[in-house]
Amino acid sequence: MNIKITGIGSYIPSSIEKNEDFNQHIFLNSDGSSFGHSNEVIIEKFKAITGIGERRYVNPMLNCSDIAFFAAEKAISNANIDPETLDYIIVAHNFGDVKHNTIQSDMVPCLASRVKHNLRIKNPKCVAYDILFGCPGWIQGVIQAQAFIKAGIAKRCLVIGAETLSRVVDKHDRDSMIYSDGAGASIIEATDEEGGILSHETATYSYDEAYYLHFGNSYNKDLNPDTRYIKMDGRKIYEFALSHVPQAMKTCLDNSGYGIEDVKKIFIHQANEKMDEAILKRFYRLYRANIPEGIMPMSISKLGNSSVATVPTLLDLVLQNKIENQSLSKGDVIIFASVGAGMHINAIVYKY
Repeated sequence: MNIKITGIGSYIPSSIEKNEDFNQHIFLNSDGSSFGHSNEVIIEKFKAITGIGERRYVNPMLNCSDIAFFAAEKAISNANIDPETLDYIIVAHNFGDVKHNTIQSDMVPCLASRVKHNLRIKNPKCVAYDILFGCPGWIQGVIQAQAFIKAGIAKRCLVIGAETLSRVVDKHDRDSMIYSDGAGASIIEATDEEGGILSHETATYSYDEAYYLHFGNSYNKDLNPDTRYIKMDGRKIYEFALSHVPQAMKTCLDNSGYGIEDVKKIFIHQANEKMDEAILKRFYRLYRANIPEGIMPMSISKLGNSSVATVPTLLDLVLQNKIENQSLSKGDVIIFASVGAGMHINAIVYKY
């Protein structure tokens, strides 16, 4: 028995927010003071560091659970299965449903139950629950689905990563330009086909690192101090990722039985273009190997960082041949890897 991704789907919002759309924002330092540069300079430096030129925001009428449902529909259709046969629905997110122009997160009932409701699944044995695992949430959901299947308590699972980060950003924080909205979904099931999940690796570093990503006040000190927004220590996260993600990927690959020369594609969470490139460089340095051209597909320049949605969305785009010069062939060995709030890291080695 092998455990494979048999269906994939994503929802990419139609509303495009370009970098120049931030020209009218009043960006401030964390202490509330003004920057010494114009917005044009701030945005130019931001693009050079992150690689982000535009990002996607959801329609004001939609919430996170809505776009999770849209992606789920596509994955179910792609797998050509009856949704009533699902044993688990696992939804990875971070902030629940945050309605447009509100500040309160809504997670009761859980988003997975809302997705199951919208899919009109009657089967009570289809168990729906959420996981809060930062940006690595979708990968962790896939690992959990694999565990259920290996344990014999499930045959088929739906794993979704969905987020609407545009609802929780501080418009006075230049980091707000990083975040975007989106959803990616996958069907994970037991199959007699060759390949599937070969190995996985997960770790949580929280002794000193737990609050590198957190909820905090706006940089505009005149705003309500009880309203909180997503905040991060970018430098510490960058250093953390470079210290831990490449080694986690190596451990995972070494446990898979395959070598570095067998890897055809690496799907890394789309957080920061320069950071992902540095992770890739350090990973190959661990093997004293050269980086093959085109091994790391990227979507961040157009889609920004949609947290738990980036990896499944990127996989969907590659499988649909929607990223130039990127494709997968039967038998390809690939790596999924992510890092995020917690601080969590994880990786999967997978044979397509």
